[in-house]
Amino acid sequence: MTNPQAKVLTVSDGVHHGIREDTGGAGVAERLSEAGFDVVERRVTEDGRSSVTRALTEMSAGFSGLIATTGGTGFAPRDQTPEGTADVIERPAPGFAEAMRAISPFGRLSRGVCGIIGETIICNLPGSPKGAVEQLDAVIDVLPHALALLANEPTEH
Repeated sequence: MTNPQAKVLTVSDGVHHGIREDTGGAGVAERLSEAGFDVVERRVTEDGRSSVTRALTEMSAGFSGLIATTGGTGFAPRDQTPEGTADVIERPAPGFAEAMRAISPFGRLSRGVCGIIGETIICNLPGSPKGAVEQLDAVIDVLPHALALLANEPTEH
């Protein structure tokens, strides 16, 4: 069996405009690699619903794997990653989002969603590098199995 593939989308006006370093995206990509995922793309887009929708539509086209977003899940006016994600997904995966929010008290501040488009799972993670990795760790153990199910591959269950 080959390693599952992953892509990381950083949603941040500051990173997009070169004002801030992409520590969230780097941390998520590193954690995914440590867990055996092949990170095949990293991308940055600005905050806002339409930019997230556009990036996720492009990144998910013909892709089988995980897209982890980092940033834009909070309460600030331009934090619209969940709305942009909702525009793209075909089916929600609320169990992932619930598990991710339960990982720490700050998880309750996340409006992140998770869902499926084709053979792709999209998970919204917070912009904080620590929070993003913590929330990813809440689901990383079951992601390979979920991706195998989406790809209609044989599984043990």
